[in-house]
Amino acid sequence: MARPAAGRAMAMALAAAAAAALLLALAPPPGQAQQEDRTFLTHSGAVVRTSGEVLDPMYAVSTVEFDPDAYLREFHYGTVSELPDGTVLREFTIVAEDGLVMEVAPGVFYNVWTFNGTVPGPTIRATEGDLVRIHFVNNGSKEHTLHFHGIHEARFDGVFEPVGPGGGRFTYEWRAEPVGVHPYHCHVMPLEEHIAHGLYGVYIVDPKEGRPPADEMVMVLNGLDTDFDGENNFYAANTVPFHYQHHPVRIQQGELVRVYVVNMVEFDPVNNFHLHGNLYHYYPTGTDTVPSAYTDMVTLSQTERGIMEFSYDYPGRYLFHAHKVEFSEKGWSGVFLVGESGPEYG
Repeated sequence: MARPAAGRAMAMALAAAAAAALLLALAPPPGQAQQEDRTFLTHSGAVVRTSGEVLDPMYAVSTVEFDPDAYLREFHYGTVSELPDGTVLREFTIVAEDGLVMEVAPGVFYNVWTFNGTVPGPTIRATEGDLVRIHFVNNGSKEHTLHFHGIHEARFDGVFEPVGPGGGRFTYEWRAEPVGVHPYHCHVMPLEEHIAHGLYGVYIVDPKEGRPPADEMVMVLNGLDTDFDGENNFYAANTVPFHYQHHPVRIQQGELVRVYVVNMVEFDPVNNFHLHGNLYHYYPTGTDTVPSAYTDMVTLSQTERGIMEFSYDYPGRYLFHAHKVEFSEKGWSGVFLVGESGPEYG
């Protein structure tokens, strides 16, 4: 009976030694300071003291490669030429990458998959009847494609012709139709992984007769699953949580505003857009020139999109945000700053 007892004692001694070694390995080296708490003021005025990740510090130094302010009103019309039959040809080059890291919020880094280096990718714009030619280059480590919503031949649908990694190329071509606002995205399986990481953008087809002059902008509603559990941790309009709340979108009193809104949130079945102090004329998909609703809130399923038109009669600060509270409290919230031209409004 002595031998089993001795064996148990030896096993316990070995386990204790292993535990001590593990604790020693996890302990910081001598002289290394423990991680210090930091204090932040959030957008709501709350004071947060933490050594962990902070989603929404209002006053913190951060560098973000993607500028939501520049993206908001940036449209790409391509290299324009005219074919012998008089057709306008617009040529674009879109490059996919999947090895970049972006600071999506101060101290929060995420592996983004990009078109032309940003999430969302560039906003492509053409006029109804133009010939659109996309030179696609896959500089990523995985197969990728371009799938444009709209009307085109099957061979240019971006589903059955995956483009190989490391410089693979493919040229897409079609007539720009129908009029409206459409998403484009990678269509390689698993599809939700490619979209959730950021491989999407906006494609606008303008009517030949044009639309009334307006202050035009693009808002892509998106989410970020930074811990890869199939649920989004952050939400935003144009990728950076709370950006347009800390940097209000400036518009002029009485001026027509046209917002091309596209919902690209993955993992959640619906999203929505609520405007404060006003209502907007809403054009689903933008394919009609007659609005279907005059409202202050619209609900969108995945890849659903539309055009919103409105103007403000009164100056001031007006919120716009998801009316699904979880989304707005995790970043999908912004402000329109309405006023006359001058030093206060720029």
